[in-house]
Amino acid sequence: MNVNVGDTLEMKKPHPCGSKQFTVLRVGMDFKIKCIGCGREVMVPRSKCERNIKKIISGTAD
Repeated sequence: MNVNVGDTLEMKKPHPCGSKQFTVLRVGMDFKIKCIGCGREVMVPRSKCERNIKKIISGTAD
């Protein structure tokens, strides 16, 4: 799965605040994602995050 810094991810399950969209801040063995709804930053293992991605919205205009 090709996820880059700046992309917006739509997840299958919502964050406790109710938002399903997150912005990618860091990519590696872990993803650092920021909730668009409340601004909380979370570190998630890559395997768990990739399983829960519903849709990738590109953050760059290529």
